[in-house]
Amino acid sequence: MMDMAKPKTGVRQQPIERLREVSLALPESFEKLAWKTPTFRVDRKKAKMFVLYSFPEGDRPAFWCKGEEGAQDALTEIDPERFFRPPYLGPRGWIGMYLDRRVSWKEVASLVDASYRLVAPAHLISQLNMAKAPEVAE
Repeated sequence: MMDMAKPKTGVRQQPIERLREVSLALPESFEKLAWKTPTFRVDRKKAKMFVLYSFPEGDRPAFWCKGEEGAQDALTEIDPERFFRPPYLGPRGWIGMYLDRRVSWKEVASLVDASYRLVAPAHLISQLNMAKAPEVAE
């Protein structure tokens, strides 16, 4: 596992550091390097991926997450500057979000949470429902 120490005040975190913090806050989530990029998964036996960090176009940092039905179309229509249909997993409803401008980390946390809930075992979702939502700073 990576060091989860908080950054010093005034030091801006890189997008992967913030994404890692949000993803690993979920019950029994873990990081696995796949396709030379960090992915975040749940259920060690099945290793179900719920987030992938990427540089899809022109070295723009982004992440991909599993989306609820209709979410991909809605987000890419509303704000195509921030959201996109990722290659490979896009046809399965995954959502891509750029992390280089106007990033709302509360919005990222919400998308990550929704993606996690689509793949996590029921007992972990129940555990998440009973826990207080972690605070995410903008």
